[in-house]
Amino acid sequence: MTVCTALPGNGRQPTEPWAKHRWLPNASVRTRPTGGKKGRKRSLLVDARGVPLSIAVSGANLHDSKLLDPTLARVVVERPEVTGWKDQQYLCLDAGYVGYPVSKIARKHRYYPRVKSRAEERLIKYRYPDSKPRRWVVERTHSWLNRFRKLLVSFEKTEASYTALTQLAAALICWRQTTSIYG
Repeated sequence: MTVCTALPGNGRQPTEPWAKHRWLPNASVRTRPTGGKKGRKRSLLVDARGVPLSIAVSGANLHDSKLLDPTLARVVVERPEVTGWKDQQYLCLDAGYVGYPVSKIARKHRYYPRVKSRAEERLIKYRYPDSKPRRWVVERTHSWLNRFRKLLVSFEKTEASYTALTQLAAALICWRQTTSIYG
């Protein structure tokens, strides 16, 4: 009597070449994309002290420049009227915001875009030691938001609930900043 060792249900997996599954090349079937980003992305507009003025939230697979318009549209503070070139408000952006569409969106919201790479900022700091760096202010505000453990890892099902939690955290940050200023 012979016993077959590759029968289904006996706990053994056949390893012969005839048992291995091969992918057949098929030009009509599209390959599933890999590497899609999971998670959420926050876009912030802050003042010179790092107090959040506007927040926009979306999926992490969206480019930063696509979030500029919603971020600038949700500003919660009324801006003063621009009367001259000295009153122009600058919008400091990183190198991900290069291009005409971004410049057009910034000018629509009455901002003058200033896009600088990290190398340009280092060069300016080297040439003008008294100049203030600007990028770290936004990074510090992101760090303040990440201290809220509910925002660090997003377990929220909907984008609206995550946006509400982010706005609540931003309100708490604003409260902490005003109490430190006014005692």
